[in-house]
Amino acid sequence: MNPQQPTEISQFKQMNTDKLKQLARDLRKTPPHSPRDTLGGFVIAARMLDKARADLLGINGEYNFYPCGLGAYFWKFTGLDAMKFKEFVATGAADDEVDHWIRENTTQKDPTAIIKWNNEMRCVRLCDLSQEVQEYFETYIPQFCHPPSKVKFFFDVYDVEEGVL
Repeated sequence: MNPQQPTEISQFKQMNTDKLKQLARDLRKTPPHSPRDTLGGFVIAARMLDKARADLLGINGEYNFYPCGLGAYFWKFTGLDAMKFKEFVATGAADDEVDHWIRENTTQKDPTAIIKWNNEMRCVRLCDLSQEVQEYFETYIPQFCHPPSKVKFFFDVYDVEEGVL
């Protein structure tokens, strides 16, 4: 075992359950933030924070923190490690502390590249997604997004299904 890698036991011991309960959204009752909302300067991050807190407390309902297809875009672009993020969140860090942690730990520091990536993510069309994802959404959207005609972009799938759009 690598001494630098935290174990599940050490993560649990470091978890501040009381603080987490005050900060967490119960995703069994309320959806996470829209993927369009930013934290640490990045789209998707606020949603990942909601999902991490809920996952730690077991109130995530149908939402997965990891693996998560949407989160994969965020982790890849920022260079952040999902489990280290979750470990920090487990301390009961407030939104502003998580914002700071993201800004300090991301490998992507170029403000212009971040703006461009945020805008590209906001504007990804369904036809820009992989064939596999397009095939999945072909049945998913009519079943879960009402009305399906509101879905024009990738992020719309989440916002329409959750009643944001």
